[in-house]
Amino acid sequence: MLARVEPSPVVELNRAVAVAMRDGPLAGLELIDVILTRDDLADYHLAHSARADLCRRLGKMAEARTSYHRAIALARQKPERQFLERRLRELG
Repeated sequence: MLARVEPSPVVELNRAVAVAMRDGPLAGLELIDVILTRDDLADYHLAHSARADLCRRLGKMAEARTSYHRAIALARQKPERQFLERRLRELG
C-alpha cells in the first residue's frame, strides 16, 4: 500500500526485504537486483548490504563479498561499517 501512496526506491527496497522474509532470499534478491540495475539506489549502502545478506543466505559467497565491499565503501557511519566488516569476515 505504501508503494502506491508514496512510491520510492527505498520503499521498493523495503518491500524486497519483506518479500525475502516471506518467499525466500532468491525472491528478494531478484527484486533488489532490479532496483540496482536501474541505478536508483546504486549509492545507498543499505541496498548493497541487503543484497549481500541475501547472497550469503543463498551461498553466493563471491557476490556477497562484492556487495559487502560496496556497502562498506558507501557507509558513512563507523558503527555501520564495523557491522558490515564483521559480516564480511564471517564469510571466511
